[in-house]
Amino acid sequence: MKFAPIAMMLAVLFAGTTAVNAQTSSTAGAAKPVVIDAAVTDNVYQLYEGEVVKVDKKTRTITFKNKEGESKFVAGPDIKNFDQIKKGDRVNVNYELAVAIELIKTKSDGVRTKVETNTVTKSKANEKPSETITNQTTIIADIVEVNREKKLVSVKGPSGKITTVTVKNPALLADVKVGEQVKVIYFDAMAASITTPKK
Repeated sequence: MKFAPIAMMLAVLFAGTTAVNAQTSSTAGAAKPVVIDAAVTDNVYQLYEGEVVKVDKKTRTITFKNKEGESKFVAGPDIKNFDQIKKGDRVNVNYELAVAIELIKTKSDGVRTKVETNTVTKSKANEKPSETITNQTTIIADIVEVNREKKLVSVKGPSGKITTVTVKNPALLADVKVGEQVKVIYFDAMAASITTPKK
């Protein structure tokens, strides 16, 4: 028996503590850019899947079991729907990461921005516990180097740091020049849910 990583993941989600502290930086706007194309990657990872094998209402301890063994999680007072959890319920924790890159056809005006936002969605009072935390970061950066042979683009973000990224679709680089700008949108979400198994 152990307090496995699943306990930490559930604590982060169900206790209402965000995994990433979101904040909004300077959002000085440029003229409306023309988006000429976009490249997107989207991946979903299952971090944990298991079954509720025991619920101790006195200590508010839930015991989960999957192929790796059993693990325990102590539900704090922030979990309002504790009484909805029953033996035999299924627990799932998923992580999603998506990155969208938009090539903006405009001359750089020297303004580079970074905006971070987050959203927390929880289950309703009469539902089994579930929570999703989403974070989105939008960065406007200057293109400082283009290597079409190696399919690489180097960009300078709001902090002045230069990052080199690989562009999978070489067609996106056909009309990109140094001095133009790129918009990069990072999206990630962590979701945990306890559900009644389908019969």
